[in-house]
Amino acid sequence: MAVIATIERIGQFVGQTVTIRGWLYSKRSSGKIRFLLVRDGTGTIQTVVSKKDVTAEAFEDTDRLTQESSMVVTGTVRADARAPGGYELLATDLKMVQVAAEYPITPKEHGPAFLLDHRHLWLRSSRQHAVLRIRSHVIQTAHEYLREQGFTLFDAPIFTGAACEGTSTLFSTDYFYDQKAYLSQSGQLYAEAGAMAFGKVYTLGPTFRAEKSKTRRHLTEFWMLEPEVAYADLGDLLSLAEQLISHLVQSVLTHRRRELEILERDLSRLEPILPPFPRITYDEAIDLLRSRGVTIAWGDDLGGDEETIVSNHFDRPAMVTHYPLKIKAFYMKAASDRPDLALCVDVLAPEGYGEIIGGSQREDDYEQLVARLVEHNLPREHFEWYLDLRRYGSVPHAGFGLGIERTVAWICGIAHLREAIPFPRMLQRLYP
Repeated sequence: MAVIATIERIGQFVGQTVTIRGWLYSKRSSGKIRFLLVRDGTGTIQTVVSKKDVTAEAFEDTDRLTQESSMVVTGTVRADARAPGGYELLATDLKMVQVAAEYPITPKEHGPAFLLDHRHLWLRSSRQHAVLRIRSHVIQTAHEYLREQGFTLFDAPIFTGAACEGTSTLFSTDYFYDQKAYLSQSGQLYAEAGAMAFGKVYTLGPTFRAEKSKTRRHLTEFWMLEPEVAYADLGDLLSLAEQLISHLVQSVLTHRRRELEILERDLSRLEPILPPFPRITYDEAIDLLRSRGVTIAWGDDLGGDEETIVSNHFDRPAMVTHYPLKIKAFYMKAASDRPDLALCVDVLAPEGYGEIIGGSQREDDYEQLVARLVEHNLPREHFEWYLDLRRYGSVPHAGFGLGIERTVAWICGIAHLREAIPFPRMLQRLYP
């Protein structure tokens, strides 16, 4: 029997007979030859079906095949620089599994709403396939990199009893015994507990924000990678962030270049993504914005437009540190020399993609943290366990959250986060 091969690894089988199990992407005819472009989930390959090389039934079946019909095809692998992917399959047998109904997504132009309604099928297109292959690689590479750096994967709950960044953007749900539960905004607070137990941990999972935002930078459900490190300060955090980001980008350039080419990504914009990253303070960012004619007051947060102006000043991600403490979350530690500033960082991706990382050194002093809870009007009883981390062996520690979709969108050069996740959840999108 022929070896069952994947198209991604077809180059290992030149001159050999293999079987490919997949779906018809497109086809064309030339006399007694049919050219089938077959995909199997790992790639596509041109399959040449000649009337003289297959049974009459198999040849007739090629004319019945419709877009996305499923099939099993066996043949000999041949290198051909003119073929898509550099190889083609000379078929000796073809078996139909199912003739697909008329496919709703055709090469013609479709609007975003139609494509999102058919997201379950749109995933099969070459562009969406490339984006999600890169997403998978980014996540896998992040796992590998953090494990190599001594981190332990630490799973945080999705149901929580309180907010970690304010209550205005929470999804609530009824829990047992008249309790109210919320979908997590972040795994960070639980990761801090993990860091006190294991030293270096990270969480990776879905997070939820009930913001009524329609911008291309927002989803209501998204995934975050959140490392947390004991005995770490802001400087340690900045180093980890730039090393991780550059490693992810360079790994995609090395291992997913084909997908980047499908997306027509300008690789020259990714190749310089190497440490060190430019580091500027919030004060310097305000000065930069004002020099560009932007009217902004000290103490205002940076919105999407302001982030774009700052990031466009650099050829790699910009690390903006020391924001005003009053506009940041309760758990961020104040700078000792400027108590009005937080020891924090936002990493802004170039090309207008905005914040891909937000992080800080955490407040490790018990009394200061209690005061911050009061300032933010947060119910202390919900945070007694979190205060325990400052009662029993508190140490300086720091961490950040990296948004998977924003990072993938930037690496891929795509316009909207909805393409960077398999099934996007947005303000008016809960289907399919």
